Amino acid sequence: MTQTSRAGRPARPTTPPRSDGKPSGKPPRAPRPRVPPGEVRLIGGQWKRSKLPVVNAPGLRPTPDRVRETLFNWLGQDLSGWRCLDAFAGSGALGFEAASRGAAEVVLLERDGDLAASLEASRLRLGGAAMRVQRADALAWMRASAPHGFELVFLDPPFDADIASAALAAAKRLLSAGGYVYVESSQKLTTEHIGPDWAVWRHARAGAVHAHLLRRSDTLPGLIQERTP
Repeated sequence: MTQTSRAGRPARPTTPPRSDGKPSGKPPRAPRPRVPPGEVRLIGGQWKRSKLPVVNAPGLRPTPDRVRETLFNWLGQDLSGWRCLDAFAGSGALGFEAASRGAAEVVLLERDGDLAASLEASRLRLGGAAMRVQRADALAWMRASAPHGFELVFLDPPFDADIASAALAAAKRLLSAGGYVYVESSQKLTTEHIGPDWAVWRHARAGAVHAHLLRRSDTLPGLIQERTP
C-alpha cells in the first residue's frame, strides 16, 4: 500500500538507516560523463587567444589551460629551432602551442579522419607553415620513423587505452640528445611505470590530470620535482 502525505501526495521513500542506526543520507549520484569543451584557446606565442575546435569524440581530452601554462613554463616560451611531435594530437592544443612559440617543425599524428581534417583546417587557418598533419596510428608511425628526429615528443593518449608504456618505448628512439617527452596520465608515474630508462624531470597535478616531463635517465639524474600548476 502506497503511503501518502498530508497533502494527499505520495510520500517520498525513506532511505534505509545505517547499521549504526543513523540515517545514511541521500544515495550518491552516478558521476556524469566528461564532455570536452567545444573549443580550446591557445595561451601563448604568436597565436595567443586563437581558438581550436574540439569535437566530442570518445577518449578526446584536451590538455587543460593550467597544465599547458605550466608545461611551457618548464620548457621555456621560445621553442625556436625545436622539432616537435604531437603523437596523439586530438584537438592539437599541444602541437599548436609549440608552433605558436616558434618551433621549426611540428608533426601532428591523428588516426581519426574527422579529427585529422579539423587539425588540417586549423593549420591552414592560422598559417602553420612549419606544421604537418598526418592521419596515422601513432605507435606504428613512431616505430617506423627515423631516429633522433625530435627535441620534444608529446604523449597524451586516451587514459583508458593503456598504451603509455608502449608509446614511451616508441618515443625513446625518436629523441635527439637531451630531448624531452611530455606524458599525461591519470596517475603519477614512477620508475615502476616508466622503467629505468627515464627520469621524471618535472611533475604536476591539476585535477585528474598528472603532467610529467621526462628525460632520458642517461642524460639527467632521476630527480622528481613536484609542481602545482
